[in-house]
Amino acid sequence: MSLSLRILVGYFVIVGLTGLFALMIVVREVKPSIRETIEESMVDTANLLAALASDELRDGTLAKGRFATQVRAYSQRQIDAPIWHFRKTSLDYRIYVTDAQGIVVFDSEGRAEGMDYSRWNDVARTLKGGYGARSTRTEPNDDASAVFHVAAPVLDAGRVIGVLTVAKPISKVDPIIARSENVITRYGLALVAASLALGLFVTVRLSLAVRRLQRYAREVSEGLHAEVPQSGARELNDLAQAMATMRGKLDGKQYVERYVQALTHELKSPLAAIRGASELLSEPDLPAEERARFAQNVQTQSLRMQSAIERLLLLSRLEARDSAPARLPVPLGALAEACVDARAAVAEQRGIVLDMPPAAEWPTVRGDADLLGFALGNLLDNAIDFSPVGAHVEVGFGVQGPLVMLTVRDHGPGIPDYARERIFERFFSLPRPDGSRHGSGLGLVVAREVAQLHGGQIEVDNADGGGVLARLSLPAS
Repeated sequence: MSLSLRILVGYFVIVGLTGLFALMIVVREVKPSIRETIEESMVDTANLLAALASDELRDGTLAKGRFATQVRAYSQRQIDAPIWHFRKTSLDYRIYVTDAQGIVVFDSEGRAEGMDYSRWNDVARTLKGGYGARSTRTEPNDDASAVFHVAAPVLDAGRVIGVLTVAKPISKVDPIIARSENVITRYGLALVAASLALGLFVTVRLSLAVRRLQRYAREVSEGLHAEVPQSGARELNDLAQAMATMRGKLDGKQYVERYVQALTHELKSPLAAIRGASELLSEPDLPAEERARFAQNVQTQSLRMQSAIERLLLLSRLEARDSAPARLPVPLGALAEACVDARAAVAEQRGIVLDMPPAAEWPTVRGDADLLGFALGNLLDNAIDFSPVGAHVEVGFGVQGPLVMLTVRDHGPGIPDYARERIFERFFSLPRPDGSRHGSGLGLVVAREVAQLHGGQIEVDNADGGGVLARLSLPAS
């Protein structure tokens, strides 16, 4: 099970199940809470009516007196009361009064007068001085048929002379209970769902941050340039910085070893050539023509050393960068035109024609113009070096989805099969067709590093019809 799934399941168990459990408890408490509220109001009503009925019950005139008349008038009243989300259209109290022996002397519905109610809890407990109440079902198996009964003692000078009971069918308040349960359930489930959605969002963000760390570690292990990932969690940022610091310390040791070896490798050949030429130049009888040739050789080899050192330093700076280059608008047409113009004289000397579309037609990307110019210039230098006299070198562009591709095509001999897998190796260089010296073997390495810093890549391979096609792919603006 993945880390993100474990976190989500744990969050659901803690928050989701807890929320559902709490919701079930609240919903379960709705019905008894509403019934308690109803019973509390019925206690007030019963005691009020008991106080009003006491004189007539004492005098024996209750059944035909003013109290009975007013209660029957209450039962016949018409009502239409919109109470919040519930409309009340009937008066539901049934009221009956018993004497001190529990015999019903008055019933607002007229169906229990003369009956013995002394064994019903509401009457029996009240006659004994307690709180009398009961809930009785009219249908034994139907809880909705229950009728609440709440009694109050009818007193005369502190003596219990009877009992007044107020009864109310629970079915009259069932709509209120049902609506309350539905509202609480609906909002409770929505709250649980929102909590789970929040948990999913947090889990996904955390998972993405961890995956960025994994990708960063993998790219570092593969020797690729990678930016230190940032996230909203301080702990993950600290971990990323710790990984970057560790990488920097390890790379620092490797850089020293690698670049000392690289510099030694690159300077060995020109130093040997300079030493040999200097020994010959010290000969007093060396002809002037030979002296000039060896002096030129010293100058050429010193320039070669300078170029190698500069490219090694540039490559080391690029590989050591922890952040992407400046993301400024770079018009590719102007960039390509500048690279072509800088090499026009060399190409003309070799009889090579440089072709490119008008600069206005080229798109714009974001990046470091100097670094991109260096990368494109390396591709163009290689194309010129390997082109025969009178050939064309074509510089162009294309758009493929989210990428802009700079292309450089020559019509030279192409890349030999043995070299196709090695052209991006440090210091690997093919002999030029005209027999001139090899390059430094660093141009394509630097160009690839520039492309990767900009989120792109470089591909160099033989073109259909001969020659080499180099593609520098960059994200479009």
